[in-house]
Amino acid sequence: MEVRVGAFWIDARRGTTLIEIQTANFSAMRSKLARLLAEHDVLLVHPIAQEKYLVWLDADGNTLRQRKSPMRGRLEDIFAQLVAFPELIGHPRLTLEVVLIREEAVRIPAPRRKRFDRGWIPIDRRLLEVVAEHVFVEPADFGALLPAALPDVFTARNLVSAARLPLRTAQRMLYCLRKMSVVRVEGKKGRAVTYARVSAAHDFSITQPSSPSA
Repeated sequence: MEVRVGAFWIDARRGTTLIEIQTANFSAMRSKLARLLAEHDVLLVHPIAQEKYLVWLDADGNTLRQRKSPMRGRLEDIFAQLVAFPELIGHPRLTLEVVLIREEAVRIPAPRRKRFDRGWIPIDRRLLEVVAEHVFVEPADFGALLPAALPDVFTARNLVSAARLPLRTAQRMLYCLRKMSVVRVEGKKGRAVTYARVSAAHDFSITQPSSPSA
């Protein structure tokens, strides 16, 4: 049940820890999270659909058809959200839990207002199963997602090949890891930026989140 904490509504509270479940749009909660962390321990939970089933219902709620979506979520998809506030990762009061799940995405018929309307609108996401849970407490936990096969100095393309990631995901991952001081920019190889792991521990300090860049 939601609870009121100061000026905010929080999804749940367990002892002194505030629990926020955020399915998308981390940027919308950037200011709220920073203010909560000033006084509270926060557990931020983000589900990623490793498997998704699409379900279409008729007007009476009966299942018309269903199929498995070809899209498969991965743990690295969290970086698409973390670009909103990578500087907060490592805050001593923040814990992030990424939950890989199986889910159903339910759609119902909707009136067509335009020629190209598909005639369906999403109404619900149903949790079928929790497949795995991953807890991140400090930047080094995210650094562990870098493949061991990466060379000492590498590019985003090297990360794409080693981790079998889309280029955009690899770019977001490196942006976040750079902001967390897990990797550093080494220079350039042709037109590509090169990176290296940062092995030394660093002190955490809060800075203002900035806009992501490729």
